[in-house]
Amino acid sequence: MRNLDFAPLYRATVGFDRIADLMDRVLTADVPQPTYPPYNIEKTDENAYRISIAVAGFSPDELAVEVKDASLVVTARKSEEDGARSFLHRGIATRAFERRFALADHVRVTGAGHENGMLHIDLIREMPEALKPRRIAISHSAPTLAATIEGQSQSGLQAQA
Repeated sequence: MRNLDFAPLYRATVGFDRIADLMDRVLTADVPQPTYPPYNIEKTDENAYRISIAVAGFSPDELAVEVKDASLVVTARKSEEDGARSFLHRGIATRAFERRFALADHVRVTGAGHENGMLHIDLIREMPEALKPRRIAISHSAPTLAATIEGQSQSGLQAQA
């Protein structure tokens, strides 16, 4: 595997260390990413997203969704079951999990819902006014001091004549 050196990036940029750290983590991760539970990420609008996670067998009380350190963390812990149930086949995985999603700057979670074995998390990207493109009005330049004096002297000469 190739190792990349991000030191030049740190020397030449300001404020991009989070991106460099993320790239460094992704490129150096030898551990395979977990595939449980399966999930979808969809773009629902120009600045809106939805993460849908298959959480069959979990109730809303057994799920937790938190945002901390620019990450969305979804965890599930199955409550203790009574021993009275006897399964002949158990194919629905209800093992505990923790799934993390890195959130970009200015992305915030607007809500979460549990429906038909799916956990839906809605996100929106809100650009601050300072980062939005804006049009700068171009004003007409005021006459310079020399042109003003010259204009006054010519009008004074015309008045004398």
